[in-house]
Amino acid sequence: MVEQRVDRRIDIRGEVCPYTFVKSKLAIESMESGEVLEIILDHAPAAENVPRSLSNEGHEVLEVKQISPREWRVIVQKA
Repeated sequence: MVEQRVDRRIDIRGEVCPYTFVKSKLAIESMESGEVLEIILDHAPAAENVPRSLSNEGHEVLEVKQISPREWRVIVQKA
């Protein structure tokens, strides 16, 4: 498998909903269309809510992966 190209990374471990979505939304808004954002988080509900919310805004969720027992990586391409 080819490693996903990432244009920007944010680490929002320690944040909880709704701040996880707000910070993700602000990060992706500052990017160009087609760029890829990697989000690292450690709040289990956010691992479901952030990708769903960004998808609802029209962005493409490329990956949601649990990378440790309490951490997830979400990769999203800006619409």
